Parts: sequence; structure tokens; C-alpha cells
Amino acid sequence: MPNAIDTLLSILDLEPLGDNRFRGVSPNDGWRRVFGGQVVAQALVAAMRTVENRAPHSLHAYFMLPGNPSVPIVYAVEPIRDGRSFSTRRIVALQEERAIFSMSASFQIAEIGFDHQLAMPTVPPPEDLPDETALRDLVAGAPEPIKRYWERDRPIELRPIALDHYISRRPLEPIQRLWFRARHRLPDNPDLHSCVLAYASDMTILDTALFAHGSSVFDREVQAASLDHALWLHRSFRIDEWLLYSEDSPSASGARGFARGSIFTRDGSLVASVAQEGLIRQRTARQSL
Repeated sequence: MPNAIDTLLSILDLEPLGDNRFRGVSPNDGWRRVFGGQVVAQALVAAMRTVENRAPHSLHAYFMLPGNPSVPIVYAVEPIRDGRSFSTRRIVALQEERAIFSMSASFQIAEIGFDHQLAMPTVPPPEDLPDETALRDLVAGAPEPIKRYWERDRPIELRPIALDHYISRRPLEPIQRLWFRARHRLPDNPDLHSCVLAYASDMTILDTALFAHGSSVFDREVQAASLDHALWLHRSFRIDEWLLYSEDSPSASGARGFARGSIFTRDGSLVASVAQEGLIRQRTARQSL
């Protein structure tokens, strides 16, 4: 049986269809809809296949319809511009000829310039935190959807700094920090590491917008879904080494929550920034049935 990281790498190896179109599939993991990070990562792979000698530095995406995991996704890439330093691509993801997702991505040649960054927050190292086996025991009294989430085999290992959000309905400060990494060593391909980071960047971030309300995306009284997603890549990294995801949610209003994230290496290098707005709608009694 393939492990979760092998499955992820296989679904990122898109099938070329010609005319800048590529086909991707979803894993048979029991989810009712396609994980948003998967679509972001596959769209980035498709765009990369049309660019040479330039690395991705930013992407901006919109989720329009939930993806059906049993239906292949076709990624149509439009080359918008190839300049001397930057290339821009527009990607549309289609299922049965319906657009479910769109993204713009920008690529740049390697350059040297000004360099500064904000400092990484002070947190315990991942070795001092419960691994996922211990986490399953710690959330044993949590609602069933949360327990199932931590029992699931996933390609990305997570070690949250705090677990209050999972075991309490007490309103909390909308700040979340966790370590994460790919479960197994990956090939020395920076583009691959960027795509797996794009996949992982959609994990946990929207949940931060519900901290202040004593709720979570696992709450059956909450309808939650990513609406848009932005990722900026600043510096080199390896996704198979521990990275710190420092998240906060400045605002929630109008049934939407907004969250930001900064991703650091263990030595404090800021390698990526993330922003996402998502639907966090309270279900009515009728919707909850």
C-alpha cells in the first residue's frame, strides 16, 4: 500500500493533454470534496510545466465550486506574459467542462537584492510537542470529527503548539502556531518542495478565524470553505524539514473569516507568507439537518 506522501507525489504528477492542458486526479481518501490545497498545488504544477528556468514567487487563487474527488480535474494554462525577469500564467481548473477554480501565478529568474524579514515568534521546538500518536490520545474526548481528523493518514505531519481549540469551546485569541513537514524525505527538486508547500498552506489556516468564537471547521453548526488563497514564496526551504506556521485572524464579518500566515524554517528564516479568506457561515437549524 502506498503511503500518504507517495500518494501526494503521484497526484502531483499531472498527465499532459497537449495545448497547455493537464489532467489530475484525487486520492481515494474518503473526503466528500477535493481538498483545496490539492487543487492549488496541482494548478501550480500545471503552470510550472509551461515555464523554464524561473521559480514561482506568488500565486493568487479563487475557489468557485467544490471539487468532486471521483472526477478528474483538467488544468488549462494560459501563458499571459514572458518578460525578461518575470513570467505570468493564468490557470483554470475544470471538472466536466465547468470551472471550479482559477489561479494566477508569477515566476521570476533568480536575482539578488534588498533582504530583510520579521523575526520568528518564540515557540517550543517540535521535539518538545506531542507527536500525532500522542495527539490522538489527547483529543480522545473531543467531538468525533476532530478525532477522525487526527486518526487520518496524511502526507503532512502536524504538531500544534496548543490543543485548546480542539478540546474546548472557550473563545480564544485568534492566533495559531504549529510545526509541519512532509512525512518522508523528498527529491532535491525546489519546484516540488514549492508545490507541496502550496498543498500544506491550505491546512489549518481558516480554522484560526473561528478561534475567537469557540468554534472550529469541524463544528457541524458551521459551514466552512476556502474562498480565496494567496501564497508568496520568499526564500529557499525544504518541506521535508520542520517549518513553523504562525497564523492569525485579524477579522471575521459578513459570514467570512480572514486569516494570515507566516512560514519559517527552524533557524528563523521567513520562507513564505499566506493569506486566505473563507466562508464561515453559521448554519440554520434547517441547514444543519
